[in-house]
Amino acid sequence: MARHLFREVDGYYLHVAFSEQTIRSALGYRPVPGDVFIVSYPKCGTTWMQHLVYNIFNGRAPPTSMMDVWREMPFLELQGAESLKEMPRPGAIKTHMPFHLQPFSADAKYIYICRNPYDCCVSFFYHTKNISAYQFQDGTFDEFFELFLEGKVDFGDYFDHLLSWYAHRRDHNVFFVTYEDLKKDTAAWVLQIADFLGEEHGRKLRSDQGILDAILNRTSLKTMKVDLNVSIKESYVKLEDLPEDKKPEWFKLTTQAIGTEAANEPITRDFVRRGAIGDWKDHFSGDQVKRLQKRIALKTRGSDVMDLWKDIGLP
Repeated sequence: MARHLFREVDGYYLHVAFSEQTIRSALGYRPVPGDVFIVSYPKCGTTWMQHLVYNIFNGRAPPTSMMDVWREMPFLELQGAESLKEMPRPGAIKTHMPFHLQPFSADAKYIYICRNPYDCCVSFFYHTKNISAYQFQDGTFDEFFELFLEGKVDFGDYFDHLLSWYAHRRDHNVFFVTYEDLKKDTAAWVLQIADFLGEEHGRKLRSDQGILDAILNRTSLKTMKVDLNVSIKESYVKLEDLPEDKKPEWFKLTTQAIGTEAANEPITRDFVRRGAIGDWKDHFSGDQVKRLQKRIALKTRGSDVMDLWKDIGLP
C-alpha cells in the first residue's frame, strides 16, 4: 500500500479518494436538531449499525441501489455536507471521524460502535486488500499489520480514535456500544438503540415481537452478506454508466483521484466477509500479539478502555 495514497487534510488522515473539497465540507458541517450520526473506526460494525438504524426508522431494509443508499445513508466525508440536504429524515449520517473532528452538537445524537483491535486489524486488512483504490491487492497481513501498528492506515490511528470517543461514552447524546456486545445479544441492544433514537421507536418494537424479529432477520450476517455484496458490485457499474451531468460531484472527484478503472471496480471481493469474533487467532503470529500488546499498553496507559473486551479472551 503506497504511502503517497494518504495525506492529512486539516488534521484528518485520509485516502486521496476523499477529495479535499468534500472533507472540508464535512468537517465544517454544523449539525441541526434531529441529526443522528453513526460513528466508528473502519471495520468495527459501521455498516451493520447503519442497517439496524435504517430498519428501526423505516421498518424495512435499506435500498439495494447504491445511489439510493448514498442518498438515504450518506457518508459525510466522502459526499460532503451538501449530500445531507437530500437525505430523508429521520435518517442517519455515517462518519469515521475521531471526536475532536466530528461535527458535534448537544442537539444531535451519536451512535459510536467499536471493535477489539485484534479483529479490527484483520477485518481492515481484507477491506484494504479488496478495494482497488488502496493498491494493496498483493499485500500481506504482515505488511498491513505494520501500517496498522503505526496508525498509517485510512482514517489514522485506531487507538486515538477509540479513546477520543470513549471519553464521551456517558454523554447524554452519545450511545456507545461494542461490536462484540451487539453480536452477543443483538435483540437487547437493538431495543436500547431504538430507545436512544426516540421513545416511540422502542415502544413500537416492544409492542410487536414480529417487528423486532423482522429487523433481526433483515440485518443478520447471512442476509446482509448476500444482499449487500451483490448490490455494491452492481451499483458501481451502473453509476459509471450515468450521463456526466447525472453523476454526483463527489463521484467525479473520486474518479479523478483514483482513476476510472478503480472507480468502476472498487471492490474486488465481498464487502461483508465473516463478521467473526476471534478471527485474529488465525492471522496473528506470537510476535505480532506481543507487539500489539505493547502498543496497547502505550496508547491506553491510564485508561480502562480495554476492559470493554475483558471477557472475550484477548491476549
